[in-house]
Amino acid sequence: MGKEKLKKYIPYTFIFPALLLLLVFSLIPILVALVISFTGLDITGLGNWSTVKFTGLANYIQLFNDPTFLQSIGNTIFYVVLGVPLVVFLSLTVAVMINLSQNKFFKTMRLLFYTPSITNTVAVAVVWSYIYNPSLGLLNEILGKIGIAPIGWLTDPNVAKISLIILAVWKAIGLNMLIFLAALQGIPRSLYEAAELDGANFWQQTLHITIPSMRFSIFFVTVTTIIGWFQFFDEPFVMTKGGPLNSTNSMALFVYQNGFQNSNFGYAAAGSFVMFAVIIIATLIQFKLQRKQRGEE
Repeated sequence: MGKEKLKKYIPYTFIFPALLLLLVFSLIPILVALVISFTGLDITGLGNWSTVKFTGLANYIQLFNDPTFLQSIGNTIFYVVLGVPLVVFLSLTVAVMINLSQNKFFKTMRLLFYTPSITNTVAVAVVWSYIYNPSLGLLNEILGKIGIAPIGWLTDPNVAKISLIILAVWKAIGLNMLIFLAALQGIPRSLYEAAELDGANFWQQTLHITIPSMRFSIFFVTVTTIIGWFQFFDEPFVMTKGGPLNSTNSMALFVYQNGFQNSNFGYAAAGSFVMFAVIIIATLIQFKLQRKQRGEE
């Protein structure tokens, strides 16, 4: 009887190392950061914990009275609203086009679209900074050839966010394209053959077979893309530092600036938990919409 009970716990020994790593490197740091968000921890507090004072909700109240933080929320929402649909739509479009054929040209295109995803973000951002250069950049050089005045791609507050979105979308297409390709190749060919016999054209097949069959993969890509864009950091950090006039500052970059540049760790932790709450809410909305669609079916 004792051996039978012991056998029930054997499977848990295989997942215990993963659970231990999750606890030590994820859950405990999150709890520590939550505690820190209710304190005034700064660089002096790291050396002497007795100087750390409990401030309650003061950090959170200050955040929502901080115009820089409110602007970073607005910028992040702008990134999400514009960037997520572009990434999902373009990734799906590219995947459908590449899936039409398996010849060498389409295999080469698959590699070309995927390459940006495995390229170091910092290196890519540096290269694009030169492309966006207002005086020597490739884009303004091309525009000058056709008589269009130079554009301040990274210096104009109204254009800088769009410039970062273009780069981030270009870089994100490849990985999501592979996910969609895997889903496309799992759709039974018999469905398309039956549709062809009924006289359905390419667009009708795409609308009534391809898209419904890929509903879960579209949901997965949408959720992961939303999370990624709410954590938008690398591009504005490398290319604009949040400028000009904080027009490209994101919530993640705001947390970094206050935590690692200003050494205001309590304030930064509070900002990170606001960002965490926003991501959770956005994700739950997506899950609710997914369940609603299943219910309608």
